[in-house]
Amino acid sequence: MKELVYPKERTLGLITLVLGVLVWLALIVGTFGTALIGLLLAFLAYVFAQSALISYIKGNGVELTASQFPDLWEQFEDCCRRLDIAQLPRAYVLNGDGMLNAFATRFLGTQYVVLLSGTLEAMAQHEDGVRFYLGHELGHLRMKHLQGQVLRWPVLWLPLLGAAYSRAREYTCDRHGAACCNTPEGAARALAALAAGSQRWRDLDLPSYLRQLRETGGFWMSFHELCAAYPWHTKRVARVLPEAKVPSRNPLAWLLAVFVPYAGRLGAGFGLLMMVYIIGVLAAIALPKYQEYQLVAKVATALTDSAPARQALSAFYQAQETVPDTLDEVGIGSTLPSGAQLSLNSENMTLSIVLGKSTLNLVPQVQKDGSLLWVCEMQGDVTPKKLPMNCEQGIR
Repeated sequence: MKELVYPKERTLGLITLVLGVLVWLALIVGTFGTALIGLLLAFLAYVFAQSALISYIKGNGVELTASQFPDLWEQFEDCCRRLDIAQLPRAYVLNGDGMLNAFATRFLGTQYVVLLSGTLEAMAQHEDGVRFYLGHELGHLRMKHLQGQVLRWPVLWLPLLGAAYSRAREYTCDRHGAACCNTPEGAARALAALAAGSQRWRDLDLPSYLRQLRETGGFWMSFHELCAAYPWHTKRVARVLPEAKVPSRNPLAWLLAVFVPYAGRLGAGFGLLMMVYIIGVLAAIALPKYQEYQLVAKVATALTDSAPARQALSAFYQAQETVPDTLDEVGIGSTLPSGAQLSLNSENMTLSIVLGKSTLNLVPQVQKDGSLLWVCEMQGDVTPKKLPMNCEQGIR
């Protein structure tokens, strides 16, 4: 059954799983276990949301059994046999209000396959139509696509990686759907119904449809597919037909797509918005931090450079018992080696150092032995959270 798995899926699945687990471990360790609380809350939210979906399916759908829609049940059983699925999931038919689709889900260990009524009506005259949709959804269950996504979640948004893994899973499930069909063309026409609609799929000319594949190698189509959760439909149809060839993507599209985070079904446009948002958030966090670190460095440099001025002022005060009128009076210049400007308050001998938008004030305090201790005070728009350890207690 290895041939039913798209070649890139296992590799991409392993990469996303390993990276996701590493990120979760980093988050848990880095937040001292707080991330586990987030995981628990996410699991509780999942339980309530998923229980609501399963309740809706059971309360409003029709369960397939040997006596309830036996023709569909026979196809379902045959598809499970072809895919080597021993434990049959529970299968339901649900009113889809004309929508052509099916989906698989699971809840507390029980697996479900749901066919929307629009699919049954559209595929009524298609020998393999329903089989393909059943096989596709059984593929999700057989490959455990509904499990382990929480572990992968932290890295699925990464450019190229998350989208590639999602597309690979769809190709794998299309192969499962095709395995349930009697002919590749039957699988292709069942897939084509998603493009042509519930009635026009009968009249679809497959060779003409496949000629549209040439367009998918263009720059914009390549770019948007690289950012998308699903392959282009023409490619999906082509890949279930052994003789069809899929063109390669435009190389330049990779260069642009590498900068666009994966946004699921919302596509590249939302991915670009996400990228702008992420950059904005990082800038909002990083810029103030950078300014703070820069100011802390300036404070440390200013304290070192101002040591001669503090010593000269201390010596003057101890000898004269008065405050000098200017810095020149004690032989100190008004500019430090770093370029910061010094100023002196002649009333209380506070030494001020201008550091951009902030000012470091060194306020002298007379000790019992007559010596001076200089206490740091910051003022301005931006102040560092941490001054040097000895600054607030006072320095000589």
